[in-house]
Amino acid sequence: FITVDKPPVALWFMAISAKIFGVHGWSVVLPSILFGIGSVALIYNMIKPRFNIWAARLAALALTLTPIVVADSRTNNMDATLQFFLLLASWCLMKAISNRKPWLVVVSFALIGVSFNIKMLQAFMILPALLLFFWLASNQKLWRRLGTLAIALVAMAITTLAWPIQVDSTATSQRPYVGSSETNSELELAFGYNGTERLLGQTTGTGAAFPGMGTKSKTGSTGTAGTPPTGAKGTAPGGTTARKPTGTPGAGNTGKTPPAGTKMPGTKTGAAGKQPAVTTERGAGTGRKMPANFKKGTFKGGTRGRQGSQRGGAGGAFSIGTVGPLRLLQSDLGPQISWLLPAAIIGFIS
Repeated sequence: FITVDKPPVALWFMAISAKIFGVHGWSVVLPSILFGIGSVALIYNMIKPRFNIWAARLAALALTLTPIVVADSRTNNMDATLQFFLLLASWCLMKAISNRKPWLVVVSFALIGVSFNIKMLQAFMILPALLLFFWLASNQKLWRRLGTLAIALVAMAITTLAWPIQVDSTATSQRPYVGSSETNSELELAFGYNGTERLLGQTTGTGAAFPGMGTKSKTGSTGTAGTPPTGAKGTAPGGTTARKPTGTPGAGNTGKTPPAGTKMPGTKTGAAGKQPAVTTERGAGTGRKMPANFKKGTFKGGTRGRQGSQRGGAGGAFSIGTVGPLRLLQSDLGPQISWLLPAAIIGFIS
């Protein structure tokens, strides 16, 4: 068995909903819908006490009408759950400051740890802002402020590491393989595939493959992922050198040279006795066949190819644009959020 490449908290809510209402499309999506509504309510209640009712309404309306928020709240992705828990952590911190309740600071940072177990390192994106807010807004004396912050960070560490350490401490024979990891480790998954690769682009190319997971060809021969079945380039599955096609079209022997000129050992021919126009992706180590429209760094449909990301380029399979200060204005991320940047700048200035 192989796990999904995410922690379990968001999946728990989906499982609870399915347990109560049965397994249906709407019952699995229901937690995301409720968390989306809850996020709007939290935004409203965070803004209203500090500013006024109209500012709170506008903030809630902006969140409600953000296209990606609406789209994601209708799916079984983890983002709506993550958004709610991070807003709940922010609300607890604001309450801790306004009501002078240090224990709420601990709760706030513990919720960030819970959020880590929703979608890993993405939960820590708001951590610098919360730390700065607490340090500037708290009226505690210096040593009390440091003590409260230390306890809060310990609480965050406990809730963050509870699940990954539990998984990594379990014998590999007693649990599924950690999907999309290289070393069958939740911590490695958090800092690798779900961590730096989300920021800098995918470079490992492992996907959900794991050591010992070979690929089996149509002819029944077995090989390591990313290598031909015989382990030798340009040879057919019997160890013989692949020959050029002979005879009339439609005869179809294995080991032929496809029209594109790429030797594809052990692959069945198409409907007219010809090989599909595909090329093999090199360097990623997955051995998958890519469509003919796959070019260096781009893939029709908006997804970046791994070849581009391996050169330190543009985000790999995650479509996150090119690293730089104007990343949110690029074509990959621009349609999702940059349309709100003018309003954010005006609000910041005012």
